[in-house]
Amino acid sequence: MQNFTFYNPTKLIFGKDQLSQLQTEIPQYGKKVLVVYGGGSIKRNGLYDKVMAQLNEIGAEVFELSGVEPNPRVSTVRKGVEICKTEGIDFLLAVGGGSVIDCTKAIAAGAKYDGDAWDLVIKKAFAAKALPFGTVLTLAATGSEMNAGSVITNWETNEKYGWGSPVTFPKFSILDPVNTFTVPRNQTVYGIVDMMSHVLEHYFHFEENTDFQDRMCESLLITIMEAAPKLLKDLESYDHRATILYSGTMALNGILNMGYRGDWATHNIEHAVSAVYDIPHGGGLAILFPNWMKHNLNVKPERFKQLATRVFSVDPAGKTDEDIALEGIEKLRAFWNSIGAPSRLADYDIDDSKIELMADKATVNGEFGNFAKLNHDDVVSIYRASL
Repeated sequence: MQNFTFYNPTKLIFGKDQLSQLQTEIPQYGKKVLVVYGGGSIKRNGLYDKVMAQLNEIGAEVFELSGVEPNPRVSTVRKGVEICKTEGIDFLLAVGGGSVIDCTKAIAAGAKYDGDAWDLVIKKAFAAKALPFGTVLTLAATGSEMNAGSVITNWETNEKYGWGSPVTFPKFSILDPVNTFTVPRNQTVYGIVDMMSHVLEHYFHFEENTDFQDRMCESLLITIMEAAPKLLKDLESYDHRATILYSGTMALNGILNMGYRGDWATHNIEHAVSAVYDIPHGGGLAILFPNWMKHNLNVKPERFKQLATRVFSVDPAGKTDEDIALEGIEKLRAFWNSIGAPSRLADYDIDDSKIELMADKATVNGEFGNFAKLNHDDVVSIYRASL
């Protein structure tokens, strides 16, 4: 494995009735708080009122930014930056899922940058400073509550990119499984696919002597696959919500991939799709990932074989490595289908009319992928296989 330095300063506050921790955590940063949230579900389920009650208890001066999109847009980031700069905001509180947290990260960094926040996303400038922020998580999916990454969309130019900086880790994140009870079934499914995809992105690499990391990835995938069907039968099960919530955090907080770097091409391919069509990220990953796997099966067949036998219990007897690997990929597809995830771009009424455009956007910076380098033609082939 490679040399590595592990750094994650986020304080994780997990469990039931932890919202009161806001009274301990926020005052050390200041009084002026910008609360960032999405389309209003936190008002319908009562979480908004609970958060505001906690902020009132500490005498916070509260400002709000609502309406963060499922694929958060830089236009919304700019609104938040303007509030921060105009009002002299001390602290940001993201109340929502990964999209709200990603947007908050961009606002926090943009508030300390003299130019346009989009410069930070496209890496024209580096985020050297950021306002402090915390999160109250309401959706198990992206892991953004305990990492420094963020994905932002520019709808005007149909661009969607991931970015991050050491200054964009949350100061704390409150994870109460009860706050995920009202997440609809389809969003729960997308979150499950997203966190599994994060683990799979880690899994495909070329480093040797990563036995422990491999086993962590494999056990997390198995745990998610065991819990997911149970949760989908009882969306208000505290235990199953807790398992999935914690799994989503562990999938992308840096612990699984110490000493190696995963692939991450499929996320880039999906970002191009949702930049053009604005589809759910998890839905796009469910469609694309098995086809990325098939496209790159010959890069390191033993890696796919190991996944198939250890995670999907494929019996290797009398089969070639390729046959074993393909059976594992089909079992992944079958699992995602069984929980209600889409399997074709046609499920979102996407045809082949913009494949070249999406491939252009995916390859705007040239070839990509750490496990298998993909060029424009590779991306087109994966899109066509996904139609």
